[in-house]
Amino acid sequence: MVDIHSPFHAELVEHLHTAAEEVGYDLVLSTQTRTRDEHTAVETLLAFRSEALVLLGPTAPADTLAALDRKAPVIAVGRRIADADLDVVRTADDDGVGQIIDHLVTLGHRAIAYVDGGKGVIATDRRRGYRTAMRRHGLAAHIRILRGDHTEAAGERAARHLLDAGDLPTAVVSFNDQCAIGVLAALARAGVAVPGEVSVVGYDDDTLSRLSCFNLTTVSQGAEEQARHAVAAAVERLDQGRTEPREVVLTPRLILRGTTAEPA
Repeated sequence: MVDIHSPFHAELVEHLHTAAEEVGYDLVLSTQTRTRDEHTAVETLLAFRSEALVLLGPTAPADTLAALDRKAPVIAVGRRIADADLDVVRTADDDGVGQIIDHLVTLGHRAIAYVDGGKGVIATDRRRGYRTAMRRHGLAAHIRILRGDHTEAAGERAARHLLDAGDLPTAVVSFNDQCAIGVLAALARAGVAVPGEVSVVGYDDDTLSRLSCFNLTTVSQGAEEQARHAVAAAVERLDQGRTEPREVVLTPRLILRGTTAEPA
C-alpha cells in the first residue's frame, strides 16, 4: 500500500521491488489517493490474495491493523504502533527532529518554529521531538508550532502566516520535505533569503530535497534499509514460521545541505 502523493513512498517502493525480487517474491501495489482511502487500498491487496501486506505509513487504529494481521502477515512501515501484535519497521521520528534542533541550536538559533504534520502517529512523534528538544536546550519560551500537513501548500500557508505576522523566526523546521519546499517557495516570493535570513529544514530526504534548486537540509529515514527490513520480516513470517511480532527501529540521519546557516 502506497500513497502516490508521497515522494518518500515512491522511493520506498523502488527498494521494496528490488528486495522482494531478490528473494523470489513479486510486489503488487495498491494506491491511496485523495479519492481512494486506506481501507479500499488494503481490501484490493487482499482481493489479489497477497500473502503478506506491507503498509507504508498506515493510519488505521492499532486494533484494526492487528485484526488485519490475522488474515495475512502485516508489516507496518514508518509508523510507531504501540502494543500491536504485528511487525513494524520505522525510524525514531522524535530523535530525527531532535537532531535537527540540536544542529540549529549549535549554529546559534533560538527562535525556531515548527510546521506541524497534522493528525496521526508520525506527526505526533515528530511534534513531540520538536517540543522535547526545544525544552532540552532551555528554549521552551520559543516553542512555536504552526498548523500544517504533508503538502507543499501547507508549507506555503505556514510561511505566509509568519510573514503576515511580521515576526519571522530565524529557522523553520517542517514536518516533511514537501512542506519545507512550500516554505522555501513562499519565502522566495517574499524576498526572504534562505539561509541568510531564515534557515529551513525538512524531513525524509526525498528526491526533490536533493535537487540543486532546493539543496534542502533534511533527515534521512534510510528508505533502502527500511525496505529490506520490511521484506525480510515478511519472508520470516511466510517461509520461516516466525509468529512473534517484531519492531525494528532505525536511527535517522541528519543530512546537511544548503538551507541552514548561522542566524544573521
